Amino acid sequence: MRLGKPGKLVLMMALLGALSGLHSAAHAAGPAGASHGQPQTLVHDGMERSYLVRTPRDLAPGGARLPLVLVLHGGGGNAANAEDMTGFTAKAAKEGFIVVYPEGSSRFRGKLLTWNAGHCCGYAMQRRVNDVAFINALLDRLIQDYPVDPKRIYATGISNGGMMAHRLGIELSGRFAAIAPVVAALFGDEKLPAHPVSALMLNGMLDKSVPYQGGAPGGRFPDAWDGAAAKPALAQAAFWAQANGCSAAADTQDRAAFVLSQYRCPAGRDVQLYLIKDNGHAWPGGRPGSRRADRPSSSFSGTDVIWEFFRAHAKP
Repeated sequence: MRLGKPGKLVLMMALLGALSGLHSAAHAAGPAGASHGQPQTLVHDGMERSYLVRTPRDLAPGGARLPLVLVLHGGGGNAANAEDMTGFTAKAAKEGFIVVYPEGSSRFRGKLLTWNAGHCCGYAMQRRVNDVAFINALLDRLIQDYPVDPKRIYATGISNGGMMAHRLGIELSGRFAAIAPVVAALFGDEKLPAHPVSALMLNGMLDKSVPYQGGAPGGRFPDAWDGAAAKPALAQAAFWAQANGCSAAADTQDRAAFVLSQYRCPAGRDVQLYLIKDNGHAWPGGRPGSRRADRPSSSFSGTDVIWEFFRAHAKP
């Protein structure tokens, strides 16, 4: 990134907040049937990290172990932002799983948070914050504190958070059953994971910030990452198809609301890419981050599609 001065770093971080659809509203009250505690903290690498847990209200001792979904905010966002944009708390209450919203890091306490996804973004990338190790430690804590099923752990996220979901799937492939990056990208230098991980990707065909055709970040935020060019959206799917031993070519269906590419994979290993025609740099079917942010798709529910994909996949 062209960030020679501290003032420019602050400006870039602010732009990242807009890029992710940063929402300034406080936590919503949320639906009935979910637990709404305060954010919790975990000290990792000498840094206090925050995360927000939402559980079904009735967690009986000795009851069944539940799926766990991590939802990662975009660059400049936070847990409340991710919860508000995605609607995953309502989904968790209805379907009976645990959803956790971890937070990235920043030079400003609790604000303008980012993830070190390799080529993106901001403070976390530049300081080489070990977010993979943080999430690994967080999973250990969550399994200790909640009735988590270790075979049904999933990660999704938007923009910088989606890129981080890719990295978690690659570097913690033994822990995640499936990932679902949203309006995210890969850059072509990623190593194949040690274990197969089912992958669902959602990209917007109107997205100028992370263009589905690939290339440098566009829109109003050309300094959103370190200068590396993103691969086209289909390259994400091809990467995971190779990792999972799937067919080399995808079967493509062009429908009214989206173009779906899916691969022929061994049982239990699926790879799908949705290019959503009316979605920009936003969570499809969710809430926009601000009046200036891209409008989410009105024809496609990302949260519904992601959960249906997750619930169909577990570690062997």
